[in-house]
Amino acid sequence: MKSRLTSAAYTLTVTAALLAFLLYPARCLAAVSDGVSLWAASVLPAALPFLFLTGMFAGTPLFARLGRRLSPLFSALGVPGAGGGCFLLSVLSGYPAGAKSAADLCGHFPRRARFYTACLASTSGPAFLVGVLGTAMARSPALGWIMLLSHVLGVLLPVLLLARLRPAEGHAAIVPPAASLSETLSASVLAVLTVGGAVALFYAFGQMLLDVLAPLSLPAPVAALLTGLLEMTSGCAALLKKPSALSAALCVFLVTFGGLCVLVQQWTFLAKLGISCPKFLAVKFVQALTAALLCYLISTWGAPWGAS
Repeated sequence: MKSRLTSAAYTLTVTAALLAFLLYPARCLAAVSDGVSLWAASVLPAALPFLFLTGMFAGTPLFARLGRRLSPLFSALGVPGAGGGCFLLSVLSGYPAGAKSAADLCGHFPRRARFYTACLASTSGPAFLVGVLGTAMARSPALGWIMLLSHVLGVLLPVLLLARLRPAEGHAAIVPPAASLSETLSASVLAVLTVGGAVALFYAFGQMLLDVLAPLSLPAPVAALLTGLLEMTSGCAALLKKPSALSAALCVFLVTFGGLCVLVQQWTFLAKLGISCPKFLAVKFVQALTAALLCYLISTWGAPWGAS
């Protein structure tokens, strides 16, 4: 019964989106065009060099040495040192670089270590949370740093608990040889094109959803949260028009969970690790709730919005 309901919901959603494109082509094409512009102006300039440079860095002796240094620290999280390195790359560079590095480096990890690494290397970074959300949208860098802290802790704490309850099988891992410059460049370009396709499509789907929700006169935070579950950037932009502890917490929930757009981007890389998608989504949901609660508590106490 559950499988039938899932299949029916999937069929209904895809059919509705297809009909929307057929019945309202001008509106849908304009939304896709806006999504492509968003990707070209904001995502491509940052994602392509980071994907390329993190791919090259992951094959250096320095990264291998960093992995060995991090091994004792990240063993509590159920991952080898190289998995900890993937987490750091994700925190510095964002979702695509984290997911790609995990997929490239963790294929030989034990099963649970692969899963824990995938859940850890699944973060946004300071450029988005502090630069875009905090400074540009909320006009409060302090709030951006609170969102970043809550986001990172929200990702770490559930994996720490999970690793305590179900330890990984072991930490022996074989790191594959470094790819050549041309291989890394080719993989990075293909990866950023995949990201661009996801951003353009799901941005368009989010605009279509807003059109559907408009007659319902839903409260603004509810409409923003629903659209953010498709494409989180547009949802966060709507939430931060009026910064508050609640809107910041909802933004952190969206950023940590990722929304369907980010999850598709991540799964493009993570699928080859052979981990369970439903379990990955369940952990991401718990991480998002944890991060949102932390953000609400900290920002209520600090009240940083309106700070310059």
